[in-house]
Amino acid sequence: MKELHRQLAVALAITTSINAFAVDNEREIPPAFGPHVNLTAKDFAGSKSFTAKDRIVGTYYFYWYDISTKSHITNPENGSDGLTTHPPTLEDFSYKSVRWHKKQLSDMEAAGIDVALMVFWGSPAEHATNTALHWSFAGLPPLVQAREELLREGKHPPRIGLFYDTSTLQNNHWNYHADLTTDYGKKFFYGTVRDFFSCLPPKHWAMMDGKPIVLMYAAAFAKKWDQGFIDYTKAEFPKEFGGRVPWIAPQRSWNVKGDATCDWGGALAFRNPGIGEIGPGYNDSHVFGRTPLIREREGGKFYEESWLKFLRRPTNFVMIETWSEFHEGTDIAESKEYGRQYIELTRKYSRLFKRGWKPASPKDEFTGAKSATATPATPKEKSALALVPWGDGPVKTETVAGRGAWAAKSANGHSCYVYFRLRDSFKPAGKMNAAIEVEYFDTAPGQLSIEFDGSDPNAPFGGAYTRSEKIALTGDKQWKTASFKLNEARFLNSQNGSADFRVVAETAEFAIARVTLTRR
Repeated sequence: MKELHRQLAVALAITTSINAFAVDNEREIPPAFGPHVNLTAKDFAGSKSFTAKDRIVGTYYFYWYDISTKSHITNPENGSDGLTTHPPTLEDFSYKSVRWHKKQLSDMEAAGIDVALMVFWGSPAEHATNTALHWSFAGLPPLVQAREELLREGKHPPRIGLFYDTSTLQNNHWNYHADLTTDYGKKFFYGTVRDFFSCLPPKHWAMMDGKPIVLMYAAAFAKKWDQGFIDYTKAEFPKEFGGRVPWIAPQRSWNVKGDATCDWGGALAFRNPGIGEIGPGYNDSHVFGRTPLIREREGGKFYEESWLKFLRRPTNFVMIETWSEFHEGTDIAESKEYGRQYIELTRKYSRLFKRGWKPASPKDEFTGAKSATATPATPKEKSALALVPWGDGPVKTETVAGRGAWAAKSANGHSCYVYFRLRDSFKPAGKMNAAIEVEYFDTAPGQLSIEFDGSDPNAPFGGAYTRSEKIALTGDKQWKTASFKLNEARFLNSQNGSADFRVVAETAEFAIARVTLTRR
């Protein structure tokens, strides 16, 4: 995904028409780009919808490639190969090609995929054909034609939904940085959703209970936001689209109420904040200017293990990350490097998922154990509980008041976070009541609590940071022990770093000598 952001920056730098941005970037929002607006109930004749009870497999479809211009195929800085994995042939490798889209949709059907979410950058700022991101619009008519042909042939290609790449809230032809708390910002956000679906006849829409499916990327690109932009989109969309209200799943970072929660990053580690996220691995070593980040595929083992984790405690919607992001090597589409291996694996596991099959939990010496303890001196392989280092939870192993401890300093100036993960073999198949005991050094006045992966999908962040009761910290410089009760924890690795819970100390510094989790 970062590759989109890098190439966009290059495109903006070299596109002459973008050099003269208006001082006031709140330009008039143009009418819908496509013809499929002002719809009535008749326009939905023949359309189909999933229900919330259906088991659905989706994937993220990157379609921005164009062999004729080498766009998103070579690195624009030096013309070198920008792809880590490669399609079997570069012939017709283009968002403009009906044949290419038809092959991808046909292969998705073979893989058991029900929904293709188009990774879309087509904001209201990109209507003109000379804009850097107009490919988002230009690729949709060939996609529709490809799907029409497959339907006429009696095939069942995946239905089409929207993955709103929210980086366009900051990176767009108008150089507008969206404040989604304002009327204009809400209109800009809605305009992107409207523009996408206006390009597709409703018979091609992926819908949940009659609502078109929209998943969202990260919140970091918006200047400001609150619940209002979601509510505005849900109120405005029916006015132009036959009374249909969009089904919106924000990425966890938005912390707003949607219909579900997603969380980009499954190619690096399985996660499930409500919508499961699974990927085959990650390798961006061909992307110019990056320090490579690699998550090895392990011959398919990583992908299969992610599927098994999901199947042990499934939700009804899982996304494969990705179908065709060849830059970062997260693709499962047919490729030179892997052939159809990942299409075959996806077909295997999607069938098992839809049949309701559940694999046995992994078993080892920690299976059925009453408790698990982590200390700085405990090797990871000797315990079912382990520390998870993370950016907002940096810790160092130090001696504090005569004891070995994890010493934490706040990354934000007011709270310390220390993350932990349980082994899968320790976890039950469903929800779990637990108690956590923390042995800590009372460094400064504040409050102490646990935030854990809870089971309420309607809670903030999809329940991933459900908070326990708080206890007071006095700052008396003494070692103490605190106990917390966790009710209906699900421990699905939904927190940062695929952690299951974190200790939260609302102080600038904090130290922990021991954490013990016990079943209740």
